[in-house]
Amino acid sequence: MENRKKHNKDGKPKRRAGTYKKAPLRKPSGKKGSNNPHTKADDGKMRLNKFLAQAGIASRREADVLISTGVVTVNGKVITEMGFKVAPEDKITYGGETIRSEKKVYLLMNKPKDFITTADDPFGRRTVMQLLGKLKQRVYPVGRLDRATTGILMLTNDGELTKKLTHPKFGIKKIYNVGLDKNVTSTHLQHLCDGFELEDGFTKADVAVHVGNGENKKQVGIELHSGKNRIIRRMFEHLGYKVTKLDRVYFAGLTKKDLARGQWRFLTNKEVDLLKMNQS
Repeated sequence: MENRKKHNKDGKPKRRAGTYKKAPLRKPSGKKGSNNPHTKADDGKMRLNKFLAQAGIASRREADVLISTGVVTVNGKVITEMGFKVAPEDKITYGGETIRSEKKVYLLMNKPKDFITTADDPFGRRTVMQLLGKLKQRVYPVGRLDRATTGILMLTNDGELTKKLTHPKFGIKKIYNVGLDKNVTSTHLQHLCDGFELEDGFTKADVAVHVGNGENKKQVGIELHSGKNRIIRRMFEHLGYKVTKLDRVYFAGLTKKDLARGQWRFLTNKEVDLLKMNQS
């Protein structure tokens, strides 16, 4: 049998059937493709709903509702378009007031007793804001601790994160040390975990145990996800106890370690990232 030719007329080796010549590698030009939206240069603009959220007005979803109802203006023009973008120099107003996007700050405070968690008080009582001193940004408490309750309190001007941390559907974990007026029975600790009906619905604790080695039956550690008003005090009152001391020691992954009563600090970037990932 006659051998097939293994070379072309020009002397180069023949390619076998079914094979293709590789295209030469092209060096990147360093230029962004003008037709690819993912490679376009950042024009500095931001979606209007994100701007409103960062300004602490509402969450992005709620901001979409505000925009659609026509209560937000940009440079004097009512904007109802979803996805509308604004530039840094644009003038955005809501409720007749100009909105400015502030730098987001996140604080953690070890709240002392006899301070209320509001921005101001018409009765002249001491508020947690007085413990902060002067800040460039105006912050607000995330949720509330009543006047007699101590412990972890977060403050921020990030409205979107605040709504996440306080909305019931996210089930943020909180742990409290509770002092009672009398010994708490093991049966009642089990009742707390089994749950029961209060005037505003069913409620339960995830964990309820005597603190430490259990010798002091008046000290209870309780873990729960509920954000109902005065829920721990009302749960114990339902069982016939009076809370004499209430201290929150854990909130959404944050603790008051190395933070003396009445002191506060800025959260680290890592702590903020974990909160935004909705870690409890």
